[in-house]
Amino acid sequence: MLELIGEPTAIILLGLIGGTVLGLAARLGGFCTLGMIEDVHYGDDRARLWFWVGALGIAILSNFWLSYAGLIDLGAVVYLQNAFSIPGAILGGLIFGFGMAQTGNCGFTALARVGGGDLRAFVIAMVMGVAALIALSGLLAVWRLEIFPITPQPQSPDGIAQMLGRLFGLSPDLLGMGIGTIVIVAAIALAPRHGAIKRILWSIAIGLTISLGFFGTYWVSENGWDAWPVVSHTFTAPIGETLHYAMFSTGLAPKFGMGSVLGVVMGGFIGSLIKGGFRWEACEDPRELRRQIIGAAMMGLGAVMAAGCSIGQGLSAFSVLSPTAPLVAASIWLGAWFGLRQLILGLAPEV
Repeated sequence: MLELIGEPTAIILLGLIGGTVLGLAARLGGFCTLGMIEDVHYGDDRARLWFWVGALGIAILSNFWLSYAGLIDLGAVVYLQNAFSIPGAILGGLIFGFGMAQTGNCGFTALARVGGGDLRAFVIAMVMGVAALIALSGLLAVWRLEIFPITPQPQSPDGIAQMLGRLFGLSPDLLGMGIGTIVIVAAIALAPRHGAIKRILWSIAIGLTISLGFFGTYWVSENGWDAWPVVSHTFTAPIGETLHYAMFSTGLAPKFGMGSVLGVVMGGFIGSLIKGGFRWEACEDPRELRRQIIGAAMMGLGAVMAAGCSIGQGLSAFSVLSPTAPLVAASIWLGAWFGLRQLILGLAPEV
């Protein structure tokens, strides 16, 4: 098959298919990080929280089952091949979360909204992508790497499952499958009953999509000639890389994330047509647009510092039990909560 379509095409298709599923989940399933946080704190509604947790549990269980079955080497996953800066994870997560609240979207949701005709989301995505490139490989890259270094550790993966395995003398794969199962059971048991079937089906689709990203890129890397990074879906840096490739594609190799970005836009477009909600929208308030642009730049910078966004760290890295993923996820939540509080309550003390 690789000989027929070529490795770059296979990588792009893997990202495109998975991204389309995630775009549909955003438009049809209501899958949204900021919406989940806002529901918990200001809507007294935890349905989307357990929706997210269920998707994470499915992804954890799937990844470690694939490893147990010998179908993937989790040690090849980028989140376990490198040791990331803990201060960078925390500070980057806080900055990303606060910026997410200011824009009203994360990068993933912005792309899905672009597919539905939202020009405000288009501006957010572009600014976020450019800011990410500046921090990733531009003017701020040297300072970022100096302050928040990334240390390769190719000898063996050092995730949460591996640490627990060494501590208790157990198989990391079995521990990972056990953790995934516990998370799934908790999500089902604690989620509200209304709309449960729909949320469960979307959780399964999202979780399997995250695992498919890791499995697919690993399979291409193992069966092709080139060394492809073993990755799954994340959206901040890939938006910038997609822009870069569109402008300077000569001599550059396509990446999984580029297909993922285009797939989410496509899924958002299809989902908006299904719901009859495609319409062009623009920002009429310059003050709102200014706030969203500043928030988008913060998201781009924060995601690079944290080595991932709400999807990249909150789902993809978390699903292989990367040790920094819980820190990033908690920091994003805290930053988003503070940003929402500023917008909704004006930092006034709660009564």
